[in-house]
Amino acid sequence: MSSIPGANEYGVDVAIDDRERQRALDVRPGDVEPAEELTFARNVFLPLTTACRYTCTYCTYYDVPGEASLMSPGDVREACRTGADAGCTEALFTFGDDPDDRYTEVHDQLAAWGHDSIHDYLRKACEIALEEGLLPHANPGDQTREQMEVVADVNASMGVMLETTADVQAHGGPRAKSPGQRLNTIDVAGELGVPFTTGILVGVGETWADRAESLLAIRELHERHGHVQEVIVQPVSPNERWHEDAPDESTMRRAVAMARAVLPDEVAVQVPPNLADARSVLDCGVEDLGGVSPVTDDYINPDYAWPALRELEDIADHGGVPLRERLPVYERFLPEEGVANEWLSERIGRAIDAEDEAGERYRTVLAD
Repeated sequence: MSSIPGANEYGVDVAIDDRERQRALDVRPGDVEPAEELTFARNVFLPLTTACRYTCTYCTYYDVPGEASLMSPGDVREACRTGADAGCTEALFTFGDDPDDRYTEVHDQLAAWGHDSIHDYLRKACEIALEEGLLPHANPGDQTREQMEVVADVNASMGVMLETTADVQAHGGPRAKSPGQRLNTIDVAGELGVPFTTGILVGVGETWADRAESLLAIRELHERHGHVQEVIVQPVSPNERWHEDAPDESTMRRAVAMARAVLPDEVAVQVPPNLADARSVLDCGVEDLGGVSPVTDDYINPDYAWPALRELEDIADHGGVPLRERLPVYERFLPEEGVANEWLSERIGRAIDAEDEAGERYRTVLAD
């Protein structure tokens, strides 16, 4: 039986070995090597809806019922077209976890557009992105197997932040997040063969042992399925709802080093450069700077602007390593020949191989 809150309820079989936890706790920055290059993806950020069944105290993304927004199909198409014109390859879809019954206006609008769920609408939005020459990467929070099956074949990759395996007060309230449910989403993605991004939040009330356990849980699920492409180490940031200090530099350095030491070599460690001082952790094993948009805000962290490409180049120069653009799906998941494999659907494979402007843009990124 797992001690992770909610793991047994959701049938997630994750066992954390005490010796492995201690090895993780012993890791320091000097125990890992810096990466040989830094990567990033060029994306357009689409906040499909700000409705969320959760009310986490550190989050400014969600809006209360009656105020939550829902992007229209026309808005989705316009944003994707703008992103494609700016050279983006990724359509990053985010929204608060499946809206509950309180969001009557959101549900009514979805029904008026002919959709019986937010996931059904997400599929439509991903299809629009593909039509406009972008590869969808959807991060729709917790998902059941049935929900993920609705959208998996129209996504190049997907994601959800684990955040922490701990039961923290920042998740408190009658609709608190369940670590077991988050782990179940990651596990389901592996079962369905979906290249996946996840990560931990640093500074929401978790302990160092919790951070080690979270990373070890991600590692165990990846070793079971081979599907995790990157793990984000993200500091919680002060905002209008969260007034605690951000984690200090020494905390972030140790957390990033722990992630690099715990995770398999093929799983990239990412630090978002608009939320953390990337220069200060480059020697701790950071390999990726995440998705950065030249045309849209970071709607999850609106107080923290994306860095420009020149700033990313400066970060890489500071570390003495090259900067390389990547697709939203890592190269190891791409088929060697043909248009489909166990990771990518025929729909996504055709988009990448297409003899059109979008396909040429993808191949240019892969060739760099």
